Amino acid sequence: MRQEIYKTIRLNTVLIKGIFLFWVVFVPLSVQAQRYDAQPITALLGAFDEEVKLVQQSLKNPKTQTLNGITFMTGQINGHDVVVAETGIGKVNAAMTTAFVLAYFKPKQVLFTGIAGGTNPDLQPGDIVIARQTAHHDYHSITFQQQPTNQTRNAITKDMNPTYFPADSIMMLAAQEAAKTVSFESIPTTRRPPSVVVGTVVTGDQFIASDEKVASLWSEFKADATEMEGAAVAQVCYQQQVPCLVIRSLSDKANSNARQDMLTFFKIAARNSANLVMTIVGKL
Repeated sequence: MRQEIYKTIRLNTVLIKGIFLFWVVFVPLSVQAQRYDAQPITALLGAFDEEVKLVQQSLKNPKTQTLNGITFMTGQINGHDVVVAETGIGKVNAAMTTAFVLAYFKPKQVLFTGIAGGTNPDLQPGDIVIARQTAHHDYHSITFQQQPTNQTRNAITKDMNPTYFPADSIMMLAAQEAAKTVSFESIPTTRRPPSVVVGTVVTGDQFIASDEKVASLWSEFKADATEMEGAAVAQVCYQQQVPCLVIRSLSDKANSNARQDMLTFFKIAARNSANLVMTIVGKL
C-alpha cells in the first residue's frame, strides 16, 4: 500500500515537472509575462503643466505622491478614480512616465491629452482630434529583408508593431459621446466654432513649423494632427495590452506661423482638451 502511495506521488511529481518544463520551453515569454492586474483607476496624462493642471484642479480628494522623481496625483472625477501626471515633452519622456504609471498604479485604461498642430487642411486651431490611430512619423528602419519600414518592434514579443496603433474602441465611443455635451471655447480669428473629428495623430520628436512638412504628413499618413508624445504612449499601452486613447486640441496649423500661434492660443486649446477629458471620464 505504501509503495503504491509513493508511486503515485512520484508520478504526480513527474507530471508537475513536465507541465512546468512545457510552460518554460514552449509557452512564449510574452504569455508568461502577462501578469497585468488592472485596477479600477484611469490614468490621465499630458505633456506639460498647462495641459494637466486644469484636470488636477478638478480632482476630488486629491493626494500627491512622487515616484522616481515623477509627481502623480490621485483623486476622483465624476465619481471615478483617476491618477494624473505630467509626462514631459517628447517621446522618451512620455514613454517613461507611461511605463511608470502602468507599473505603479496598473490603470485599467490610459487617456493622453494636450495640444497639437493641425495637418489636415480642413481643420483649424481650436478643433479637437480624437485619435482613431496614432503613428510615429519620424521612425524609419530597414527590415532583415532589406525593406524600408516605419514599424517599430515589440520588445516583448519581438514581432513588428503595426504602423498605426489603434485606439480602444470603447474609449473612442465614450469620447465621441462626451464631445456632444461639451461647449468648446473658440479661438479668436478662426472662421467657425471648434469641431471634433475622429482621425489620425502622428508623433515625432520635433516641433513642426513647416508648410512643406505639413503637406508631407498629410500625403504620407493622412494625418489630422502632429505632436510629440501620443504614439509613444500608445505603443507602451499596446505592448502591455492596456486600453489607450489620445486626444489632441489644435493650437496651430504646424505651418510657418506655428510657434507664434501656439504661444498665443495654447491655453484655450488646453482648456478645451481638459474639459473634454473630464467629461469622458464620467462616461467610462
